[in-house]
Amino acid sequence: MKLNKVFLTLLLGCTLSGCNSGNTSTVEAAETKSEPSPTRPTASLQEIMLAVIDPNADALWNSISTTVTAKGVTEVRPETDEDWQTLHHHAILLREVYNLLIIPGRKVAHVSTSTSSHESELHAEHIEDLIRSHWTDYVARAAALHDATQLAIDAIEKRDVDALEAAGSYIEASCEACHLQFWYPGDAPPDAPVSLNF
Repeated sequence: MKLNKVFLTLLLGCTLSGCNSGNTSTVEAAETKSEPSPTRPTASLQEIMLAVIDPNADALWNSISTTVTAKGVTEVRPETDEDWQTLHHHAILLREVYNLLIIPGRKVAHVSTSTSSHESELHAEHIEDLIRSHWTDYVARAAALHDATQLAIDAIEKRDVDALEAAGSYIEASCEACHLQFWYPGDAPPDAPVSLNF
């Protein structure tokens, strides 16, 4: 279900309707309140990526595959009630990540960890600077993941394999769009838009 770079670039040229509307204003309103926030953003963004986003997105992507070998073609599809229920649980967790990502004050990574294993990847302090200076964009990127995952939930509830596969592509594109802006912006095409059109 992974997209190639060419298809990703095409998808990044679209705009998700309503992505910059209610979600951003809600967050901005919350930030202007005088009372302290009751949230406790203890986990870093890096930990959320590794512990929540990656395993749940992988479960959706890996639920549909086609493998061709000398012995023939092997197709993997969700079939049983248990298969679909498990996917539904993964999708609910992935959709809810939006709320974890937009809690103000969350660190990108803990002091003892690194976010850069390649020269194109930024260090945590640089990512945090980008998020602070482009907060509206960041919220929109997170909202794109939420909305793409909602498409997966809709497909799962209908048991529509083709729609689930398409939703998986949108989920990947939304993740890549965020990474291109905030993690390895040197690899991003010029003027890459904030959101996707589903």
